[in-house]
Amino acid sequence: MRNIRLPAHVAFIMDGNGRWAKKHFRPRGYGHKMGVQNMIKLCSHAFKLGVKIVTVYALSTENLSRPQEELDGIYDLFRSYFQKQKGKIQELGVRVNVMGDLTPLHEDVRGLLLETMRDTAVNAPNGLLNLCINYGARQEIIQAVNHAVAFGRFVDENSFKSLLYSAGMPDPDLIIRTGGEVRLSNFLLYQAAYTELYFSNKMWPEFSRRDLEKALVNYSQRDRRFGNVKKG
Repeated sequence: MRNIRLPAHVAFIMDGNGRWAKKHFRPRGYGHKMGVQNMIKLCSHAFKLGVKIVTVYALSTENLSRPQEELDGIYDLFRSYFQKQKGKIQELGVRVNVMGDLTPLHEDVRGLLLETMRDTAVNAPNGLLNLCINYGARQEIIQAVNHAVAFGRFVDENSFKSLLYSAGMPDPDLIIRTGGEVRLSNFLLYQAAYTELYFSNKMWPEFSRRDLEKALVNYSQRDRRFGNVKKG
């Protein structure tokens, strides 16, 4: 991955866990388990390649309407993998940040997420891992508007951004979505105004390190003008 222009901030819409499990005649919970394993593997690889910020769409607000059995399985994954991977995250020197409304989550899961943020708070030098959990972009925007109203002030672009979950960090340069769907699905709608998009037909559990590197090379070959006319 030498001599290419890497994005500073990459975000993943990790779609296709359930469909991948069905394809392999396994329950949806197995697909989520393999998806979490792949998330950890690919996020680690992205940081090692030189990406500074990785944001993953781990659980949307809409996902909370899924059957309770499936949600309980997802919560169990949070419990097991955060306990197991915290040391690895600290070894990478990566800080964990959670974006979303944690209040509806089980108390122990919420506590585990907050504990992980606290324990990795000093790990900023090597990267930032944003976990979007019970996250929805429309809800994030509405919340920011309500905060501005409560503060009794008008906002410009910069001050409005300070009211979002992503306050203080650059917008994503690249969003990668797996699973064959071609949409953002209520993910980082404000932040993605000029983000490059990359779509893969592969389901998330089968999206490999090589696939990630292919997406990064594709990004490096794009001409980002942010609405301006190309000079020369």
